[in-house]
Amino acid sequence: MPAPEQIDTLCINTIRTLSMDAVQQARSGHPGTPMAMAPVAYCLWQRFLRYDPEDPIWSNRDRFVLSAGHASMLLYSLLHLAGVKAVDPRYEVLGSLSVSLDDIKRFRQLDSKCPGHPEYRWTSGVETTTGPLGQGVADSVGMAIAGRWMAGHFNRPGFELFNYDVYALAGDGCMMEGLSAEAASLAGHLGLSNLCWIYDSNRITIEGGTELAFSEDVATRFTGYGWNVTRVGDANDLDLLARAFTIFKNTVDRPTLIIVDSHIAYGAPTKQGTAAAHGEPLGDEEIRETKKFYGWPEEATFLVPEGVREHFQAGIGARSRKLRADWMQLFQEYKKKHPELAEQHHRMQHRELPDGWDRDLPAFPPDAKGVASRDSSGAVLNAVAKNVPWLMGGSADLAPSTKTTLKFEGAGTLSANNQTGRNFHFGVREHAMAAVLNGLSLSKVRPYGSGFLIFSDYARPAIRLGALMEIPVIHIFTHDSIGVGEDGPTHQPVEHLASLRAIPGMITMRPADANEVVEAWRVIMQLRHEPAALILSRQALPTLDRSRYAPAAGLARGAYVLADAGGAPDVLLLATGSEVTLCVDAYEQLKKDGIRARVVSMPSWELFDKQDQAYRESVLPPAVKARVAVEKASTLGWERYAGPEGRIIGMKTFGASAPLKELQKKFGFTPDQVIAAAKELVQRKK
Repeated sequence: MPAPEQIDTLCINTIRTLSMDAVQQARSGHPGTPMAMAPVAYCLWQRFLRYDPEDPIWSNRDRFVLSAGHASMLLYSLLHLAGVKAVDPRYEVLGSLSVSLDDIKRFRQLDSKCPGHPEYRWTSGVETTTGPLGQGVADSVGMAIAGRWMAGHFNRPGFELFNYDVYALAGDGCMMEGLSAEAASLAGHLGLSNLCWIYDSNRITIEGGTELAFSEDVATRFTGYGWNVTRVGDANDLDLLARAFTIFKNTVDRPTLIIVDSHIAYGAPTKQGTAAAHGEPLGDEEIRETKKFYGWPEEATFLVPEGVREHFQAGIGARSRKLRADWMQLFQEYKKKHPELAEQHHRMQHRELPDGWDRDLPAFPPDAKGVASRDSSGAVLNAVAKNVPWLMGGSADLAPSTKTTLKFEGAGTLSANNQTGRNFHFGVREHAMAAVLNGLSLSKVRPYGSGFLIFSDYARPAIRLGALMEIPVIHIFTHDSIGVGEDGPTHQPVEHLASLRAIPGMITMRPADANEVVEAWRVIMQLRHEPAALILSRQALPTLDRSRYAPAAGLARGAYVLADAGGAPDVLLLATGSEVTLCVDAYEQLKKDGIRARVVSMPSWELFDKQDQAYRESVLPPAVKARVAVEKASTLGWERYAGPEGRIIGMKTFGASAPLKELQKKFGFTPDQVIAAAKELVQRKK
């Protein structure tokens, strides 16, 4: 076995050469950062990270987030060399490696476990999907919050079940993104001492040196956020790196930023170091020169020298195996003394709900005046959260308007001094809120966040990544239409429903009344792999008389026949949200006029599209071409349901500042307009 210094160097250079070879073989990728950061990642994993490769979903593991996702080969090399095992969708650890050498050889190729950027749920050991810069560090804040919450909720005297740390590796690009500033500010405010960001300060981006656009003092900036800041002047100095990580471990009142000075493609005196930062392979000649500089066989590719895997097994493997074994033994004793909490932990980790979680769901009586769906949602949320202890969240400074405050006894407010609070204050930080929600969900708590629908634009990149990761984050958006009225077009969402519906895997729901809100929450809470966007009104919506109209439980199928005149319908009236009642009013008048209309409430297109063809056609009979679709939003997408002969009453411009009734008249959202459109289509057919 080589001397300790030699085996360290051998392992680091194995990470570097695997990264170089994979990028070169793929003819695409970023070798520079993996080469520069290999000593940093090696020091962290081998000496500090509490992470058992045999059980990569151990709930008290330390988390390592590669926010600089373009450096994915750094992570894939670590996962391979550490021997991290694969986990299947049933949370069963398999005997096979998460990342095999063949996967690395097929870097960036179809079906390889080594895609261009790390993907959660695709490669075991990847804690979150990264690539869009800033997302990973923001996710890590959610993971750190979840860790502290779990410690406060589950730990008991003599049973310290949760004390994990979260590490995130970021680059200059992550530091430039506004998202990281939002997230860092929140983390400092909450004093997240279990959070460590490692800033790879290599002073290079796609366009060239960072001096082109980035000259701030990052250390001073983070000190202002309330972080502990330390610096390592040489990315290759393992002793200095270990000292920095030790400082983090000993800091108990704030998060830590470790600034590491590095050079892209550190090693050989390369000519193409800048190219490596641009996502370009080094080239065969430079790889040979670099390997020669490392004392590596120049023609060898994907070489893992003897002793490297064994060294990882003796380091992170043996250390963390004992830590996990001790934890499992402790948990067995915990189950005996605190069986209810142990059961909660199991269900939370497996995304299962407690028995009787829905026992307190309210039922709303018919009411012509009704209640705003934001208000009915707030009541339902509180009823559910009382019975699901790990359901928690807040808003981007809008909880009084979004009605998302948990008001029951014991809910509490999360703060630096109260880590078990379930009401979060995200501040005016919509993007960070959505990313933090992703981090919370990845840690298996059930998070929700809220804001006005218009501001979903600010959060959309993180919402999209949540859908890509297939995690059940709950996004609550109120002030759903031009119904906002006097606030005007800056606050009146028009294209936002279409934007959310366009995200694959996203479930959007725009309930029509209070009882549809109840059913929406019933569906949302049972989702395990889909994020949901609950779209709610500011204005009151009449609570429909369900003895006259169909039960609200039809919401679970996305769309259902709410009202029917009997027999084959002459015309279909399709709507979501507040416009459903408008169609019901039109339906009643059409019935008096001898026209058989059918009202279809369509709160969730995604759920409806998942139904079998027979059901879809029973709701929207193909033979009925006369259709009127009504929604106070962009008409984009409605043509699928209205058909080529139908009419769509929607928004084709931005809104205007005026009282609601005037806006409804101006933009055609009245029963008279619906009736006129329906009669025109019926007459045309005749």
